[in-house]
Amino acid sequence: MNVTVQGGGRWRRWLWRAVKTLGIIAVAAGVVYWARFSPVSVREHRVERGEIVAEVMGTGTLEAHFRSTISPRISGRVQEVLVDQGDVVTADQLLVRLDDVDMKPQVEIARASVAIAQSALDRLQADLGQTQAILEQTALEHQRAQELLPKNAISKSEADKITSDWKVAQAGVTRAEAALVEARKQLVAAETNLAYREALLSDTQIVAPFGGLIVQRHRDPGDIAVPGSSVLDLVSTEELWITAWVDETQMSYVAVGQPARVVFRAEPEHAYRGEVARLGRQADRETREFTVDVLVLELPKNWAIGQRAEVYIETARKADVIVLPAQYVLWREQQPGVLVRQGDRAQWRDIALGLRGRDVTEVVTGLEPGDTIVLPAKAKNADIAGRSIRAS
Repeated sequence: MNVTVQGGGRWRRWLWRAVKTLGIIAVAAGVVYWARFSPVSVREHRVERGEIVAEVMGTGTLEAHFRSTISPRISGRVQEVLVDQGDVVTADQLLVRLDDVDMKPQVEIARASVAIAQSALDRLQADLGQTQAILEQTALEHQRAQELLPKNAISKSEADKITSDWKVAQAGVTRAEAALVEARKQLVAAETNLAYREALLSDTQIVAPFGGLIVQRHRDPGDIAVPGSSVLDLVSTEELWITAWVDETQMSYVAVGQPARVVFRAEPEHAYRGEVARLGRQADRETREFTVDVLVLELPKNWAIGQRAEVYIETARKADVIVLPAQYVLWREQQPGVLVRQGDRAQWRDIALGLRGRDVTEVVTGLEPGDTIVLPAKAKNADIAGRSIRAS
């Protein structure tokens, strides 16, 4: 009896193991079937013709082509700052006044010195005219005396006196001419001093070298300003550009005059018109990038020098070509292709690519308008060629 019972238990255990094994096989088969033959959820895109724009992207900051640091030519105390940051100014507009209390009297003294020197010069010119007239008169008398002396018409002593008067007149003219030269030098010195004092007085008034925008103010009334120290920062709003860093691999595609889109980080949803103004001729040895200056043709309402922005430079444009979102392009052994819907299945098709835009790419061969391209809804199911599919 005991042997029979033990044999039956062993049989039941074998049976249970067999059933368990068959169950595992069945589950595995079901999983394999589901993984290999069940419909895969996909996203679909209908191929169409359209326009494609190729762009090169760079990141940079807003800079002014023309900018000036407003600083005094002389040292002095700031008496008045007539503008503030954010103000628009015109060329030659008065911006800053320095204290001129000590300079105005110096200018008046210099002007008086010029007037005195001019009067002295006028007097000496009159004296010269008088001595020249005396010289002419004595020269005539000397000539007549020399003619009369051989005829004994005049005495020797009278002739000698006439000659002496003539020589004295000559010396007088020489002295007058020398005094006149010295007076002219004195006048020049006085005029030079006046010009210097007037220039110093003029330097107390600082004007704008060109029209533009005050972007920063560094001094207030009462501060001491010295040459080279900034009181105001002025930029010209005529030429503002983004100095963007672009990867050197894109250098051959970029040229001066190409249109561009400028997207400021403060307004990522809006693009402003731009144009390539100039190209940098030196690449950074670390980042392998070079600079491209993109002239900003329109600006947002609020902007600031140094503001970050992205530029998208248009390097090529094609119309009426087959375009496809770049995400639908797949690769097999370095060959581009797509998954095309054929009935309820996905089929691989090789394609040739052309111009590449920011989000789309041109398909030169391999697709026709109306083809439906699919992409697995889940990235883990990327290799679905030949699989049954369903739109998600």
